[in-house]
Amino acid sequence: MGDILRTLDFMGNRPEVREFLMSRREKVTPEQVGLPVYGSRRVSGLRRGEVAALAGVSVEYYTRLERGNLTGVSDSVLESISRALLLDDTERSHLANLARVANTSSSRKGKRPASPPEVPPIVRRIVDAMPTLPAFVQNNRFDVLHANLLGHALYSDMFEEQGAPVNTVRFVFLSPVARRFYADWETVARTAVGALRVEAGKDPFDTELSNLIGELSTRSDAFRVMWGSNDVGTFRDGVKRLRHPVVGELELEHETLPVPGSAKLSITVYSPKLESPSEDGLTLLANWSLTSGDEKLDAAEITDDSLRD
Repeated sequence: MGDILRTLDFMGNRPEVREFLMSRREKVTPEQVGLPVYGSRRVSGLRRGEVAALAGVSVEYYTRLERGNLTGVSDSVLESISRALLLDDTERSHLANLARVANTSSSRKGKRPASPPEVPPIVRRIVDAMPTLPAFVQNNRFDVLHANLLGHALYSDMFEEQGAPVNTVRFVFLSPVARRFYADWETVARTAVGALRVEAGKDPFDTELSNLIGELSTRSDAFRVMWGSNDVGTFRDGVKRLRHPVVGELELEHETLPVPGSAKLSITVYSPKLESPSEDGLTLLANWSLTSGDEKLDAAEITDDSLRD
């Protein structure tokens, strides 16, 4: 718990830098970077001196960086460190964000609440105009700011459990039904943690984001362990396998698109393959979502009918 709280230190991002660089160094073996191995090694990955040699910097300079001090580091050195540690594109971007924050004027730093971004009316209309596809708008903390009717129906448990704003990462880790709802819960959970870490790296002074991470760290053992891995990731595209309480199993491709003109808003859209059981399931779910009160179809009855078809 102490390690997590230190990464939320508003006085700077040195703990985050230190833990990220150390965790990446521990993941790289000498064999992966073409270094010979002699005798036994006391470290699980590369030594600091080996990283320094691969990056073309002194051991003293790399040690300074790994202790969390990225002040004055150049883009060329960051690129050399990234190559030495075999960082992927997301990890390179995360390291660059950490360096940017470390070199931001102190007058611009400080604990502050983030002003909530407004969903432009045209974006709401676009989302609502997709009646056959679940879609919603999220901010950088994964609060759902707007969802169409089918989006509400797809994540009906989440919307019923939480008050506004609904948060998808909070649902993943704190909802008692999430592990049943996500067929690949472990993958979804790790991706969510990695995406949150990327956002925290961009702006460690966002109070609401830090509060969310602190809440999840306190209330979820799984989140706390995954956060400690220092892995980063992004929500872009992919496939989610869901077990919906009304229509059963769904396999949906999803795409996350940035909202033009807003660095903190994105639209996520789910789509089934054509003429697939999941397309039939979404059609059934759309019909279910249009009913209300006593006219709403019984979930068990719908599932039985879909199985007979």
